[in-house]
Amino acid sequence: MVKGFFPLILLVSSVLLAGCDPGQQNEETAESGQPTEEAGTAAPASGADISLALKPAQMDWVGQKIFLNECAGKLQCLVHWNEGEAFPSLGIGHFIWYPEGVDGRFVESFPKLIQYMTQHQASVPDWLVNLEPFDAPWPNRQAFLLTEDSTRVAELREFLAGTQGLQAEFIFRRARESLDKVIQAAPQDRREEVRAMLADLSSTPGGVYALMDYVNFKGEGLAETERYQGEGWGLLQVLLNMESEPDQTSLAAFREAAGDVLTRRALNADNPIERERWLSGWLRRLDTYREPSDTPEGT
Repeated sequence: MVKGFFPLILLVSSVLLAGCDPGQQNEETAESGQPTEEAGTAAPASGADISLALKPAQMDWVGQKIFLNECAGKLQCLVHWNEGEAFPSLGIGHFIWYPEGVDGRFVESFPKLIQYMTQHQASVPDWLVNLEPFDAPWPNRQAFLLTEDSTRVAELREFLAGTQGLQAEFIFRRARESLDKVIQAAPQDRREEVRAMLADLSSTPGGVYALMDYVNFKGEGLAETERYQGEGWGLLQVLLNMESEPDQTSLAAFREAAGDVLTRRALNADNPIERERWLSGWLRRLDTYREPSDTPEGT
């Protein structure tokens, strides 16, 4: 077992305790990640001189927050299809899986998660391994709902419930890999400013949580398809929107900037569901971006 991985397994037990709130689900999630030496320490991104590091207790806290944000801990939500979306969301990070013939604007992540878990010797269900092409086997939400109680779906839920530690590593490493890409994608005259913001955020547990969760939740902001009216909503856009007030922490500035970015996204969206249902859940999620000592008990 990889050193530092056992505490990560412990933290995921909380995922089976609560319920699922469609208003807080994500439509674009993790893409890929590379192994690190320790589950709670990610090496600096190339050229960025920034690392993500958490003590076991801090990783436990961060992991629980992400899992509650995505799935509220309900087993059923590990394989779920939100109303108003063209794809199912799977696992603790609600990773996207497109059906055959669907070419969505959001970054697909579930196939890369399965690839990652296969590389780490996870026991992937045979029917999933042999699926060709590797597309979601349900053409739409209605078809999924008709088979939601099938043996295949139950097996998939059981598999995802039993591999939560690997899924958490996948999210953690995706955040690490994002740092340098986001810096390099920033306008040249603002790269040092963006690097400094990331360095500051990555120095505290609350900041690491915000980076991990936001990248998993709304992406890096680099994909050209992830734009409404030419404006993105990922990590890069939040960093470029940050303006710290006197005596304001970087985490508070990040929280405020993310709220502005997601509000703009909802206003630019063609689908009114983003304004009418999803935005309030997104803003509640952002309000959890605080240091452990600043988080009200029970949230």
